[in-house]
Amino acid sequence: MSTNQEQKIDAGNSKCRFCGEPLKHSMVDLGMSPLCQTHIEPQQLNNMEPFYPLHAYVCEHCYLVQLDEYVAPDDIFSDYAYFSSYSDSWVEHARKYAHLVTDRFNLGGASRVMEIASNDGYLLQHFVNADIPVLGIEPAANVAQAAIDKGIPTTIRFFGTNAAKEIAKEYGQPDLLLGNNVLAHVPDLNDFVGGMKILLNSSGVISMEFPHLYRLMERNQFDTIYHEHFSYFSFLSVEKVFSAHGLVLFDVEELASHGGSLRIYARHVEDDSKPISERVIELRNRELAKGFSSLETYFSFEEKVKETKRKLLEFLIHARRDGKTVVGYGAPGKGNTLLNYCGIRTDFLDYTVDRSPHKQGRYTPGTHIPIYHPDKIRETKPDYILILPWNLEKEITESMSFVKQWGGKFVVPIPEVKVIS
Repeated sequence: MSTNQEQKIDAGNSKCRFCGEPLKHSMVDLGMSPLCQTHIEPQQLNNMEPFYPLHAYVCEHCYLVQLDEYVAPDDIFSDYAYFSSYSDSWVEHARKYAHLVTDRFNLGGASRVMEIASNDGYLLQHFVNADIPVLGIEPAANVAQAAIDKGIPTTIRFFGTNAAKEIAKEYGQPDLLLGNNVLAHVPDLNDFVGGMKILLNSSGVISMEFPHLYRLMERNQFDTIYHEHFSYFSFLSVEKVFSAHGLVLFDVEELASHGGSLRIYARHVEDDSKPISERVIELRNRELAKGFSSLETYFSFEEKVKETKRKLLEFLIHARRDGKTVVGYGAPGKGNTLLNYCGIRTDFLDYTVDRSPHKQGRYTPGTHIPIYHPDKIRETKPDYILILPWNLEKEITESMSFVKQWGGKFVVPIPEVKVIS
């Protein structure tokens, strides 16, 4: 065993959240970090702020990449600062998805669609507009209320086997049960997937979207690792999880969203009306060929992360020494991982901006960078704008194209520093 691998082995007494085996292998250690959506109020700036280890491990049995659970989901998601509707491109992504599945699965007025972690109704609104009955299932009361105010039926609760039984009894079973960017947020993975098995009707379809570990590693997207994301899935690992609960992945799509995501389609193992597609077979074989069932593949990731940190800090140091002003755009979860891991504070970024009024007037967790309305950029005319939600690069550069008037440039940090004139 190499020295590099020896240093990777010691995950304490933690156990895999899927198969229950001891976690022995580190994939990447991003140091200590606060919860990424706990934006700081001005009166809290002098208060002690909790930091937790941000350390991803890989299970040698099922190859699920995961974090330890340090904070209960109730503390993270009961009052949440992320509202999906503030991203125009994400709402459009949801609209296209709704039309796609409506046509593919012949959904109509007699159908029932349920979404787990339905947020502010950004997706279900498109089914409502098509007169398809819906139900949102959302744990964050403040976010759920925004959906209810739009006329989207929403029940406020965390999802699992008990909730699934209650919802099935109260509302019936859905023809389409979906969840976009929720699977990674689930600490009790078996309870969650087991709940979907219970809730789905006998001929129904489950559709889930989540960041693809394959792309995360290929494109060095380490900043998508944060405490609110408990698990990171390859197709191989997610297929094992669903299979263990009597669910078959019969189709898969590879998406560009969030830097590279998977959209999986699942059915009951007893439902043989939906054959397994060639896309499932091809992706499974591709991941095997790329080494996603070999620990060495995961061990190679950390050094790439360190090098990206070095390059970003080198850029910021040179820019500030040259007298350039640098600000941020966005205050997303991934941005807070990047800022805290790289130690970027107001010595490098004067401020950041965000479209969400729920973040404006607050400060980023850990690094305490002030968050303003995007109009602040027009007022101060910075030389460089660091795009923290780099997955929205096109949307942001187009909406802020006026920065070219004073020679301002955009900077994208992932997979490595890129300056856009």
